[in-house]
Amino acid sequence: MKTKHVLAAATTLVLAGGLVACSGGGGGTASQGGGGGNDATNCTNTIPKADLPVVTMWAWYPNMETVIDNFNDQNDEVQVCWTNVGQGGDEYDKFQTAITAGTGAPDVIMVEADRIPTFQIQKGIVDIKDLGYEDVKGDYSEGAWKDVSVGDGVYGVPVDGGPMGMIYRADIFEEYGITPPTTWEEYEAAAQKMKDAGGPLFGDLGANVPAVMMALQYQNGATPFGYDSSKPEEIAIDLASSESKEVLDYWAGLVEKGLVGTQDQFTPEYISGVIGGNYATYISAAWAPGYLTGAGVGEGEDADVWRTAPLPQWDSSNPISVNWGGSAFSVTSQAKDPALAAKVALGVYADEKSLEDGWQNQVIFPLNLTALNSDAFVDYEIPFFSGQQANKEVYVPAANAYTGMTYVPFGQYYYDAFTQQLASINEGSISGSDAADALQADIAAYATEQGFTVK
Repeated sequence: MKTKHVLAAATTLVLAGGLVACSGGGGGTASQGGGGGNDATNCTNTIPKADLPVVTMWAWYPNMETVIDNFNDQNDEVQVCWTNVGQGGDEYDKFQTAITAGTGAPDVIMVEADRIPTFQIQKGIVDIKDLGYEDVKGDYSEGAWKDVSVGDGVYGVPVDGGPMGMIYRADIFEEYGITPPTTWEEYEAAAQKMKDAGGPLFGDLGANVPAVMMALQYQNGATPFGYDSSKPEEIAIDLASSESKEVLDYWAGLVEKGLVGTQDQFTPEYISGVIGGNYATYISAAWAPGYLTGAGVGEGEDADVWRTAPLPQWDSSNPISVNWGGSAFSVTSQAKDPALAAKVALGVYADEKSLEDGWQNQVIFPLNLTALNSDAFVDYEIPFFSGQQANKEVYVPAANAYTGMTYVPFGQYYYDAFTQQLASINEGSISGSDAADALQADIAAYATEQGFTVK
């Protein structure tokens, strides 16, 4: 049956691993008591109330131990046994093994939003709409809920997000008389002005960050995918629309004119260039200050020069906010008590102490509206940006205006294929429009091969 092919495809894609796409951190491995799945005897944390029922959890946020301790101390209904079995792809590999085996998964698992459809189609995670969702629905924006939903079902509790903006070097902008561009047309004009004056590259088109290009296509009004879990064998694919082509042609033009670089991001070479002032801007998300600080940016020769501004728009009369990254807590289908597991998923990282610890230490950009719209968070003077109130000026308005995106069960294949097309653009062997056509043909053929009916 087609459904079996679809499930097999999802399995393959999870095992392929993932992109860096959220404010993830390092941390433990299975040797820290991980790999225990539903076994509550192997916990990284200490459970203070041993007489209460226990829910097991996998998660990799850097401050997770603090968060779990906060939850356990404050809760008299349930306790959490937490372990870090690895970040991103490492955790997904273990979860996929547990799904295939039908055993070994935790009750609750941390999942990046774009991975939710992959696990949902395999029935590895469950819909929480009748498990307390209504009680906290108003605590998050519609966009945040859309990112963790598949059709009418809700398959995760949003924790952190990545509203996008334009990080820039204030010293370089000042040297070359540049003000933050508000449109992509102005972005190109500023880049050309800087090049003509002998300045550095204005930005970078990293082939290994296709999620950025997908977000910019959404910003330009494209709808790359349409997918509804009520019709799991059908999928709408529109990767070569005029809106998508316009975005790729624009960036291909920047590359061809030598206005932006083509270095893969999240690499030592790229970070070295960022520190050395090789790029005037970095198109990224609200979690970037934490990542950059961890990578040594803003501490040496480039200290006190970083600022941020709203993401340039394709149409200034119709501004659209987009997102890159973010994670959620999902209840797995192997949970011993789904209702109790949902209490944990809904309650962990939702209390004031944990949220405050997260954003003050640049671990997460909170999606819980109590934190997101609090005076303390909105008015916070972010150290990485030399005290700029970046949340107030850029990221909170972007988060509140974000309406969500549609992800698909074969997201990793799509990202890999998109990366190949971006690499071809960077090599100058293909135009942006031709790359969009090639991507459409590739993804549509793959979806059909895996049992989907492409609309």
